[in-house]
Amino acid sequence: MTTAPDLSIADWRTSSYSNGDGGACVEVADNLPGIHPVRDTKCRHDGPTLLFPTPAWVAFIRTVK
Repeated sequence: MTTAPDLSIADWRTSSYSNGDGGACVEVADNLPGIHPVRDTKCRHDGPTLLFPTPAWVAFIRTVK
């Protein structure tokens, strides 16, 4: 059985690719070992959080840069 990570300790930051006009804003947490949670800034308290394993997140960032 897999336990869900404790996202209450996540150190969220707004992505540098987000714009400042209220649209397309995402937050990412980089301080949880092995995963990188991503969420929508507009729904931060009641919206879903996507969890990416570190290797997948690193590959994604490498691709978009």
